[in-house]
Amino acid sequence: MATQSIQKPSNDGLTLLERIQARGGFMPYFLVLPTMLVILAIGVYPMLNSLSISTVDNPLIASPQFVGLANYTRVLGDPVFQSAVRTTLIFTVFSVILEMLLGLGVALLLHKNFRGRGLVRASILVPWAFPTVVSAQMWLLMYNDQVGIVTTILQWLHLLAPGDTLLGSTGGVIVAALITDIWKTTPFAALLLLAGLQVIPAELYEAVSIDGGSRWQKFWHVTIPLIKAQLLITFLFRSLDAIRVFDLFYVFGGQATPSMASYANIKMFAGTPGDFAPGVAAAVVVFLFGLIISLLVVAAMRDTLQQA
Repeated sequence: MATQSIQKPSNDGLTLLERIQARGGFMPYFLVLPTMLVILAIGVYPMLNSLSISTVDNPLIASPQFVGLANYTRVLGDPVFQSAVRTTLIFTVFSVILEMLLGLGVALLLHKNFRGRGLVRASILVPWAFPTVVSAQMWLLMYNDQVGIVTTILQWLHLLAPGDTLLGSTGGVIVAALITDIWKTTPFAALLLLAGLQVIPAELYEAVSIDGGSRWQKFWHVTIPLIKAQLLITFLFRSLDAIRVFDLFYVFGGQATPSMASYANIKMFAGTPGDFAPGVAAAVVVFLFGLIISLLVVAAMRDTLQQA
């Protein structure tokens, strides 16, 4: 018996109103309208306002003058901001890589069945629950040059000279920020990756075992491909969080070793009135870094989903 192909009705020739009615009417748009208004109010408007402020000489006076990209030129030419960019990028690269590797290891351990697994899963999230500035202040005491336990251990191992501390140099501040951030955020990465591990069918591992596959082959040919989306999501969240790091460098480095975000904050709120607009320009640069990362990761996720 001959089969007839079923074709979907085409919307060609329909007006915009007819297309909307064919897709459920205006109700879906009314349902998402409050969310869109909130996004516009707390996301889009502040960003557009920041772009406007960054193009004037002094937004704190009644009639500021338009200066175009002069504030961006001033910021990008500032050696302190250039150092802040290098510091932020180094911190971002190492923190994201180490947290994803350690998070994946923790997730693989938590994926095993053992007594008290639920308690362990809940307890490892305790560091992540602390506000970052609280964690920074807590670790600041451990980095103290006189009574800090971390400093004492490093001096005992002859990695630091007597009376010295990690916070005495730019490299030391970056290392201190990395240690604190890895301690705090690795559980979050582990939680995201654990969610991906739990949806992998056990039959796939059994099939590899029947074919004589090793644990490494299971990990490389089954686990990694099937959690690629979760890896990208974790990378996106951690990269965006790291590129705008503020609290750690504000507490550990102050004005001596700022990140891009802390540089912008210092310019806006601890500088002269003429520094406010350049500080906003620095904040816009941080946003552009985050936007580039987001676009690249979203494109990679789209390719991953198409291949799945």
